[in-house]
Amino acid sequence: MEQARLRRRIRRPRRVTVLLTTAAVALGASTTATAAQLAQSSFLSGGLARASAPCSPAPVPGVEMSEGLPTPPGRVRSTGTLKALNLMIDFPDVRGEGTARERFREFFPRTSDWYRTSSYGALDYRAYAPVPRWLRMPRSFASYGIKRGSPYSPGYRRLVQDIVNAADPRVDFRLYDLVNVLVTPNAGPSAVDTVLSVTYSGLRDVPKADGVPLTDVSFVYSRQDDGSPTARHNAFRVLPHENAHAFGVPDLYTADGGGKAGHWDVMSEDWGAGNDFLAWHKRKLGWLGGGRFACATGHGSSVHVLSPLAGPDGKKLLYVPVSDTAGWAVEVRTQAGNDHAVCKPGALVYWVDAAVDSGSGPVVVADSAPDSGGCAKEANANAELTDAPFGLHEQFSDRRTGVSIEVTGRDGDGRHRVRVTRP
Repeated sequence: MEQARLRRRIRRPRRVTVLLTTAAVALGASTTATAAQLAQSSFLSGGLARASAPCSPAPVPGVEMSEGLPTPPGRVRSTGTLKALNLMIDFPDVRGEGTARERFREFFPRTSDWYRTSSYGALDYRAYAPVPRWLRMPRSFASYGIKRGSPYSPGYRRLVQDIVNAADPRVDFRLYDLVNVLVTPNAGPSAVDTVLSVTYSGLRDVPKADGVPLTDVSFVYSRQDDGSPTARHNAFRVLPHENAHAFGVPDLYTADGGGKAGHWDVMSEDWGAGNDFLAWHKRKLGWLGGGRFACATGHGSSVHVLSPLAGPDGKKLLYVPVSDTAGWAVEVRTQAGNDHAVCKPGALVYWVDAAVDSGSGPVVVADSAPDSGGCAKEANANAELTDAPFGLHEQFSDRRTGVSIEVTGRDGDGRHRVRVTRP
């Protein structure tokens, strides 16, 4: 029997502090990854890269939400047309702040536009709000017992059933692929202090509406606005983050914060300046077809040309498999598209491990300038990793696996020539 998949958020601290360790790691080159970060990655348990390692590591049994490919069936589709039902709710003890339409407009059309840009048009995210006013719940907010990390039962199960009872006379739930519950922002603590937003996806034995089980529901609370520059304009990104869980994308932050993947993916940090998905996640979501992915296997050296992630053309992702579950990924990031805070364009190198679960660090970014403090001072962005990309003639080497990655060329359009050397 398939295990129910619960998407509870373990939210990172709002202000991120990079925690360094004293672990000694066998890494070396003209420019290397941050030893403290990579020391905690599972690649250290392996040896030299295997020539026959797969270009598409499969999901690992027992890992609730894996970076493996393809994403197991049962997820919400991430290509084509997606119809999202949005319901704005309030409570007898917490009346709606402003109007329900205003709450809806906090997230749309920006969420739809964000996904259109990120997916190169592969995902047509259509948002519907058939009930244009606050849906009043029959119980007080406090009665549901909702807190950070709350399980689905009993509180959320009761809340979902109450939402169904209130909305069903005016909503045909059969028309939609997922449900967004936009809670009045004055219910619960401020997101600056405690983030309650959560997604429940793929659960069994859930309430039904119009014969449809409500298996994919995202709840958004409060506002991700601490008053810092860009915060209010980009606060909507909590919803793209939550919906991505319904697509099967894991959290990249850990209990210690966003120090493993930094601001390079909305699944790591969704506060502050705008950011995008990593190319690996775009591949996982089905957006990198048409020859936009390359894989470096075998022995010896190979040369690859990567185009900036934000543009529509060219190869976007290079993967260097090391084992059955993990390897190094390379992509080119620039300040374009959804990326607003890229202060050092270049080749971003990161470790991806399908055997590491959501919230435990399945992606670790290699820092081209360890302990530099970074080049961007954006609020709510991991500063140390903002200058992580590798520039012209910079090289990453991993002596443990025998893999090296060097940027050997760059043209006026931002395309990077990358040489990979394998043992």
